[in-house]
Amino acid sequence: MRDGDGLFEVEPVEPKRQQTRSAAVGKRFRAFDPHQVLLLPPSLDDWLSEDHLARFVADLVDETLDLTPILDDYTEKRGYPPYDPRLMVRLLIYGYTTGVRSSRAIQRRCVDDVAFRFLAADQAPDFRSIARFRRRHLNALAGLFLQSLHLATKLGMVKLGRVALDGTKLEASASKHKAMSYGRLVDKEERLEAEIAELEAKAAALLADAEATDATEDERFGPDGKEVDLPAELDRREKRLAKLQAARAQIEAEAADKARRHAQDKERRRQERAGSSDEQTVTDAGEKAAKTARPKPKAQANFTDPDSKIMKNSDGAYIQAYNAQAVVDETHQVITAADVTTNPSDTLNYTAMLDQSTANTGTHPKQALVDAGYCSETNLEAARERQLSCGTETFMATGRLKHDEQVPPAPRGRIPKDATPKERMARKLRTKPGKAAYARRKAIIEPVFGQIMTCQNGRQLLLRGEDGARGEWRLLATCHNLRKIFRHAGTVGLATATG
Repeated sequence: MRDGDGLFEVEPVEPKRQQTRSAAVGKRFRAFDPHQVLLLPPSLDDWLSEDHLARFVADLVDETLDLTPILDDYTEKRGYPPYDPRLMVRLLIYGYTTGVRSSRAIQRRCVDDVAFRFLAADQAPDFRSIARFRRRHLNALAGLFLQSLHLATKLGMVKLGRVALDGTKLEASASKHKAMSYGRLVDKEERLEAEIAELEAKAAALLADAEATDATEDERFGPDGKEVDLPAELDRREKRLAKLQAARAQIEAEAADKARRHAQDKERRRQERAGSSDEQTVTDAGEKAAKTARPKPKAQANFTDPDSKIMKNSDGAYIQAYNAQAVVDETHQVITAADVTTNPSDTLNYTAMLDQSTANTGTHPKQALVDAGYCSETNLEAARERQLSCGTETFMATGRLKHDEQVPPAPRGRIPKDATPKERMARKLRTKPGKAAYARRKAIIEPVFGQIMTCQNGRQLLLRGEDGARGEWRLLATCHNLRKIFRHAGTVGLATATG
């Protein structure tokens, strides 16, 4: 055989056939053709089983949750239409429930994961749209926590017979190596000021020399209108100095605020002992202490996330973190209150968290279990007043037990009249009812933190700033409650509660 021009002889070649491996026996397989084109569009409803979590989230967002605060934020009619808020809320709730919290990870899942594609109706929002939506509507998303709590209450999952209060350290979106102590800040600031003064002197000399050169050249060649720029090194150092000064001001303000609160509390206690009350004197004492307050040399500020603080976690390591607080109901481990503070100590959160739980549920718990991190003279007195006013009995550990150390039995006889509140609480926890009640603390709240850290990947925050951390923690608490509702009632129970 010759080619088309008849110049060369070409041997005929048979087309290659795809080699297929046959079964050992004459077995027939189901038809499989990866290149088959779908004649009809696929139905999203056929993608997931009826009891899938994604279906629960879809029904929850479409039929149950009130998204009015988010919808009311869209007041501008002009511009390109944004993604439907229901779509974005679906993705965020399902992502935070299953541990996919990064906006980039959610974007990838909208292509690779069937459940995300089902929730997004086969759309794929880019990560910037997801991140902007979360930041813009963070307060409204955090407000869904109350809706999840009320839904759990309707389903009978919240009894408030016994609650547990505890805190956990969440890693901030910042490295502790990006922090600087107050002593080093002052030293670095002084050095930068000296370097800036030196650079400014050099810049002045350069400008003077440049002006003289320009004057000579203008006489010879005419004016060209050019100006001499300041050195880039001077601008860089001035920006660094501004950051250092802002960090120093933050540390000094925190020290003054701490001194003010301490002096005011001290003056109030003095007036209570004296049987008097003068709020102006309390204010004056606080302002006087604030003016003379000086930060400790080791007090630190972080340049990436200034609101976060160096805290010691449960493993004994020091991390850049926030202190996340939660109140958990015993019946189904539903979170009834959630908040974030920048204080590493739990002491200041006892009254605030129980008050928030009461405000969220409208009911006072019968018992409150808290560990030794909340023990203080102020909280012990507040616990006594809380039991008298609303009937909430508090079991508060007064100290930490060593490994394998057993709680000693309660001493026999009446409680001494001169016993301090701490001694009375310690004696109370040694009784059989006290031991039995406090033994439930870990079983109530520790699994909740474990589930959030593992199932929801909530060990590290993605958003910065105290408001961002608080909003994200409440969103995590919302999704924890929704997961509990799904496990307890499913979609059928959801329809019953909202019907």
